[in-house]
Amino acid sequence: MKKTTVYQMTAMALMAALMCVVGPMSVPIGPIPISFTNFVIYLAVWLLEGQAAAVSYCVYLLIGAVGLPVFSGYSGGLGKLAGPTGGYLIGFIFMAMICSIVTQWTNYHMVFSMAGMVLATAVAYGFGTLWFMLQAKATLAYSLMTCVVPFIPGDLVKIFVAGALGVTIRKSLLRSGLLLAKERVPRAR
Repeated sequence: MKKTTVYQMTAMALMAALMCVVGPMSVPIGPIPISFTNFVIYLAVWLLEGQAAAVSYCVYLLIGAVGLPVFSGYSGGLGKLAGPTGGYLIGFIFMAMICSIVTQWTNYHMVFSMAGMVLATAVAYGFGTLWFMLQAKATLAYSLMTCVVPFIPGDLVKIFVAGALGVTIRKSLLRSGLLLAKERVPRAR
């Protein structure tokens, strides 16, 4: 088993802390507010090795589950996870895992990694929509029109911005020696 370095643990803690700061800031547009947590997850995928982005997100979820107001709208607690929008919060775990796998598999290739992030986001949408349908007793059409369609443009922008920012930061960290990686410096194509 690979040892986790102090640097990696610190980086994971910093990303979890950033999620806690950014997560409550949301734009309410219906039953599901626009959250910026997934932006931080996308960014973490570029900056952390292995499944560290998913671990950081799980730490954030645990902090919220114990009641600290780190979820959208400054809410927290198990009720938020068990409620109609909880499926999206849980779905982000799978999103982070898939994003990390694809990004590393493509050797941090910007275009392919971002395509993987779109696919991973679709998985999170699917999990969250199914959960929403069960919790709210809603139809698939209503759930998609309420919980998915309004978020697609914004999530695509988040993926693009996180990719551009993540590649730039990752290059700087690799050059400075703060990030020791076997992967090549990310490239845009």
